[in-house]
Amino acid sequence: MSTTICQVMGFLVSSLGVAGCIVSTAMDSWSTQDLYDNPVTAVFQYQGLWRSCVRQSSGFTECRPYFTILGLPAMFQAVRALMIVGIVLGILGLLVCIFALKCIRIGTMEDTAKANMTLTSGIMFIIAGLCAITGVSVFANMLVTNFWMSTANMYQGMQNVQNRYTFGSALFVGWVAGGLALVGGILMCLACRGLIPEETRYKAVSYNASGRNISYRTGPYKVASGYEPETKARKGAGYEEAARSEDGRRSYPSKYDYV
Repeated sequence: MSTTICQVMGFLVSSLGVAGCIVSTAMDSWSTQDLYDNPVTAVFQYQGLWRSCVRQSSGFTECRPYFTILGLPAMFQAVRALMIVGIVLGILGLLVCIFALKCIRIGTMEDTAKANMTLTSGIMFIIAGLCAITGVSVFANMLVTNFWMSTANMYQGMQNVQNRYTFGSALFVGWVAGGLALVGGILMCLACRGLIPEETRYKAVSYNASGRNISYRTGPYKVASGYEPETKARKGAGYEEAARSEDGRRSYPSKYDYV
């Protein structure tokens, strides 16, 4: 029962994480204009991964997509790629996880196959969560660098100072979504261990020792058949007490004495 609960919880948490990654990638508020030095403004700007928007004081909002790819910074494109890879892996992991649920029976699928599918989906969720967290962190690092550069130019009295941008709500959504996908993947990997059957988990061969009731006793040896090696030691009643010669030496019968 605990394995099923762990698997279902991992599926639900990972689903929330993948959905959060999709929402975060589609949001336009990855970076918002900093209004600390200018709280009253007629124009408010915010940007996303796919377009930049301007909202006026009258409430009218105009968004303009990025028509170029080569003109964007390399780190910006890397963030896009990381988020897309995380979403694709998350969706594939969800599809695999649905067929791997223990509460769903599809044909004659064995528990070993379900365990392998559960482990595969868990690894996909972990990679998807890491991609989302890495992409959001890289974008946040870009914002921090540009923010302090703009602040330094402002204090130096330079003209035509650009607007400063700070963290948008999409960054926090991406961090939380990546963490949920990561936790869901870990739960799926833990549930995989409980799905492995007991007979396949331990495949050791056991050797039983001889019983205590088995006794070994010696008896008279059979007469040689002629095919046995002559150097084989033969023990019998005739060998227990060997005759002694007159000079005190022990004499042993030869092989011709038994013919």
